Amino acid sequence: MKILVVGSGGREHALVWKLASDSKGPEIFCAPGNAGTAELATNLQVGAEDVEGLCKWAGTNKPDLVVVGPEAPLCAGLVDKLNAMNIRAFGPVQAAAQMEGSKSFSKEVMEAAGVPTAKAKRFTDARAAIKYARSLGTPLVVKADGLAAGKGVSICQTEAEAEQAIRDMMEARVFGEAGAQVLVEEFLQGEEASILALVDGHTAVMLSSAQDHKRIFDNDAGPNTGGMGAYSPAPVVNDGLWPTIREQVFARTLHELNRRGIVYKGVLYAGLMIHKGSIKVLEFNCRFGDPETQAILPRIDGDLIPALEACIDGKLKPDLLRWRKDACVSVVMASGGYPGNYAKGKPITGLNETAVLKDVVVFHAGTALKDGMVVTSGGRVLGVTALGRDLPAAVKRAYEAVDCIRFEGCQFRKDIAQKAFKRH
Repeated sequence: MKILVVGSGGREHALVWKLASDSKGPEIFCAPGNAGTAELATNLQVGAEDVEGLCKWAGTNKPDLVVVGPEAPLCAGLVDKLNAMNIRAFGPVQAAAQMEGSKSFSKEVMEAAGVPTAKAKRFTDARAAIKYARSLGTPLVVKADGLAAGKGVSICQTEAEAEQAIRDMMEARVFGEAGAQVLVEEFLQGEEASILALVDGHTAVMLSSAQDHKRIFDNDAGPNTGGMGAYSPAPVVNDGLWPTIREQVFARTLHELNRRGIVYKGVLYAGLMIHKGSIKVLEFNCRFGDPETQAILPRIDGDLIPALEACIDGKLKPDLLRWRKDACVSVVMASGGYPGNYAKGKPITGLNETAVLKDVVVFHAGTALKDGMVVTSGGRVLGVTALGRDLPAAVKRAYEAVDCIRFEGCQFRKDIAQKAFKRH
């Protein structure tokens, strides 16, 4: 079996790692991949957003399955084009990927479906947005409508911060055209959790819960990032919440999408805010989360390919996935200066030491090979991931592995999963 994984980050390394262990023994290619995927797959010199180049390679090489990692190629219609070539692809078509590609569209779907979510208004004029923000009061949330690599959300504690966020997005265009339209939302109290579901068009099978850590510094300080670590399961999602999430979030959303003639297949990721036993959806994403995937996939006991193929075929069943009882923690090691400007090409040492540690895997994100050495090439560099009998054991093992690794300017959070400990 021949599989193409599209993307170059930690999520894609985790997907390659999981798929490589499948009983079908697939031959895996990754476009463009990184230094970590190169150990398990053949990296291709085709960018993740080069839809034409990816389709050309697929047309020539005829993969049995294409697994699309990032949101950008999904929103650009990669799956539509592969489907037209009769190539099986896992991921939503362009119309369905709007659930992440346009926060306004996603909010509209949620409101029509009766999905619990924050109240929000959409704006294409900065002055109108600022006026509404002043009337709403703080804290509040400003969101760029389009794709912004996970960084297009500003939680504003003051009117001045809200005005600056709106001007940055709409006038300075710090996120490009993604900020041409913004949403100004009420601020929700509570604790966040990530619930990812595999979807076959009508049926959603939820994966184990996870919690991301968005801010760059400990205690949720500093600016938002693409994610500085994750753990699974997240105890904030207690057993009593699962039926509510299944019905109010996934069933209602899929019903509304189907009503609009949109068949959603792939991963639908719900970012939730949980407060005093109630849930509200912060946002939807149209793909595996990063870094949640790094904490979730190691907990799957057995093959993943049958579940991905069942999504494509509209034959998804819950028993296609089995779960280990172990907890999993992934700590992101990032470049100095991230999420702002950072240097590249810094040599990474200690990876050989982590390779011999039990139940530890280091997922590469922003890495490259240079003169036979692994070097940094992105903001988030590594996702140091460990399994343990419980969360404390997994955290301990993950940070023992982090201590083995060195590169100039390295930064990481030291409080991954602490919210779970406080809850216990």
